[in-house]
Amino acid sequence: MSSFDQQVTFLLVADLEASTSFYRDIIGLETVLDQGDCRIMRVTDSAFLGICQRAERGDPGAVLVTLVTDDVDAEHARLIASGVECEKGPNRNEKYNLYHAFYRDPDGFLIEVQRFLDPAWPRPVS
Repeated sequence: MSSFDQQVTFLLVADLEASTSFYRDIIGLETVLDQGDCRIMRVTDSAFLGICQRAERGDPGAVLVTLVTDDVDAEHARLIASGVECEKGPNRNEKYNLYHAFYRDPDGFLIEVQRFLDPAWPRPVS
């Protein structure tokens, strides 16, 4: 077992304010650390999403951010009502035994909202 306590995924974005607004106001994440050109937002007690404004950015198609929830349909309705671009609506993925939907953020990063149907998936530790 590793000694890691937390996890941060960083996205390099073109417009920090647009991305902050998207992840804070639409997705609903709280900014926990503002470093000027980077902002770190809380996803769960131990997982974070960092967004950093950079001129040099990678291919947004090479990154997939997955947010796990028990209610994919409610999140889908909320995101659509907020005007988020839906790439593929909620559906069951038999191969991986999950239920999910896909969206795009302002920089074109793919956001997956999913629920694991496999009972072997580890639930959050309280």
